[in-house]
Amino acid sequence: MTHWIILPVMLPAMVAPFIILAARYHMSIQRVTTVASMIALIALAAGLAWQASDGTVTVYRLGDWAAPFGIVLVADKLSTMMVLLTAILGLIVSLYAIGSRWDEQGRHFHALLQFQIMGIMGAFLTGDLFNLFVFFEILLIASYGLMIHSGGNKRLRAGVQYVLFNLLGSTLFLFALAAIYAETGTLNMADLAERAQMVSADETVGLRIAAVLLILVFAVKAAVVPLHFWLPSSYAQAPGPVAALFAIMTKVGAYAIIRVYTMIFPPELEATAGLHTDWLLPAALISLALGMVGVLAAKTLDRLVAFSVIGSMGMVMTAVALFSEEAIAAALYYIIHSTLAAAALFLITDMIRQGRADLRLTAQAPVPGHLLIAGLFMTSAIAMAGLPPLSGFVGKLLILDASYASPLMPWVWSVILISSLIGIVGFARAGSTLFWKARSIETETAPEGTPPSALSAIAVGGLIALLIAHTVFAGPAYRYTAGAAAQLFAPEAYIDTVLNTPGKLSPKTEEN
Repeated sequence: MTHWIILPVMLPAMVAPFIILAARYHMSIQRVTTVASMIALIALAAGLAWQASDGTVTVYRLGDWAAPFGIVLVADKLSTMMVLLTAILGLIVSLYAIGSRWDEQGRHFHALLQFQIMGIMGAFLTGDLFNLFVFFEILLIASYGLMIHSGGNKRLRAGVQYVLFNLLGSTLFLFALAAIYAETGTLNMADLAERAQMVSADETVGLRIAAVLLILVFAVKAAVVPLHFWLPSSYAQAPGPVAALFAIMTKVGAYAIIRVYTMIFPPELEATAGLHTDWLLPAALISLALGMVGVLAAKTLDRLVAFSVIGSMGMVMTAVALFSEEAIAAALYYIIHSTLAAAALFLITDMIRQGRADLRLTAQAPVPGHLLIAGLFMTSAIAMAGLPPLSGFVGKLLILDASYASPLMPWVWSVILISSLIGIVGFARAGSTLFWKARSIETETAPEGTPPSALSAIAVGGLIALLIAHTVFAGPAYRYTAGAAAQLFAPEAYIDTVLNTPGKLSPKTEEN
C-alpha cells in the first residue's frame, strides 16, 4: 500500500492549522508556507498522475482496513488528473492573492484556502460515497469563509444564499445515502458497483429514488439548470482570487456525476435506465443556452463571467449526458479548458475592478495597465467563447463529434453552435465597451487606481500559457482523457483493486 495518495489531502490539512497557530500574525510566513505547499502539491499530483497514466489503479486504506469495511482513497487516471488541475490552480490563485494583496483584506485567508484545497482533493480521491459527502461539507465551510473574505453586505448576502442552497443539497445527499445503504448495505463505490447489478428488477424503486436524489445533489454543485440560481450572485460577489478558485468547484459536481453514473449506475443498469438522457441532457442544453444568453444580457462584468461559467458547465454536462466513451473523453478535455479559462476571466475582472469605479459595462476612463489587461481579456474571452485556435474550439469540436451517435444530435449541434455565436457577441460587446470605447474618453487627470502588480500579471499569464499549452498538446491531452474514459467504462480494474486488496479484514474473511 502506497502512502502517497493521502498526501494531497493531508498536506493542506496540516498546513492550515500551522498557519493559524504559528503564523497567524506573520503574513510573510503565511505566504511562503502557502506557496511552498502548493508547489509540493503539484509535485505530488504530477507523480500520482504519472503513476496512473499507464492505467494503474492504486488504493490507500486508512487504518489498513480493507474495503468495503474501511475508508479507502483511490487514484486512477480521472482522479489524479483532477487533483493535478486543482494543485496548479491553487498555486496560481495563491500567487495572484499575494500579488494583489487580497490576502491582507481579511483574516485567515491562507488557512481557509488550505482547507478548501483539502476538501477538493478529498472529493476527487475518495472511494466512498459517505466520505464524498464529508469532503463536500469541508468545501462548503471553507468556501463560505473565503466568499465573505474582506466583508461587505452584498458579499454576506450572496454567501448566505450560497450556504443555504448548498445545505439543501447536503440534506438531499444524506437522504440518498440512507436510501442506498438501506438497499445495498454499503457505501463503498466499488462494492456498490457490484451490488447494484444484483438488485432484482422488482426491487429497484429505492435504488432509483437514491439515484435521482444523487443526480440532483451533483447538479446543484455543477450549477445545472434549474439548480443554478446560487451561482451568478455568489461568484460575482466573491473576491477575485476566490472566484477563480471556485472555477474548479462546479467541476466537482461534474466529476461526481461522471464517477457515480459510469461505475455505480451505468446507462445499461435497469434500476436507473433512462435517467441519464430523460432530463440530464435537456437540462444541460438549457444551461448552455441560458449561460450564453446571460453573457449577452449581463450589465456588469462580474456577472458576465459568472454566467459564462454556467454556459461552460452546460457544455460539459451536454457531453457527460451522452454517456459514451468519446463523449466523456471530450468532456474531460473541456473541463480542463473551462477551468483555466474561467479562472483567468475572474482574475482579469479583479484587475479591472481595481482601476474602475465599478464593473458596469459602460464606457469609462481606461484602467491602469490598459493594454496588458485588454490583451489578457481578449485571449481569455476567445478561449471561453470557443473561437479558434485555442482549446475551447478544440473541445467543442470533440463534443460535437461525440454527439453523432445520439438521436438528439440535431438539438445538440443547434444549441452549441447558436449559443457559441451568442457568447461571442456578448464577450465582444463587453470587450469593446471596456477597452475600445474607453480609449475615446479624454481625462484631464490620470485614472484612479494602480496597474496590476507583476506577480498578479504573471499569475494570469500563467493561466493563458496553460490554455495555449492545452491547445498545442491537444493530442496527448485528449489521449489521456480518452484513457480515463475507457477506464471509467471498464471499471473491473478499479473494483478488483479496491475490493481484493488485502487488509486487516478482507471481504473473504467476512464471508467465512
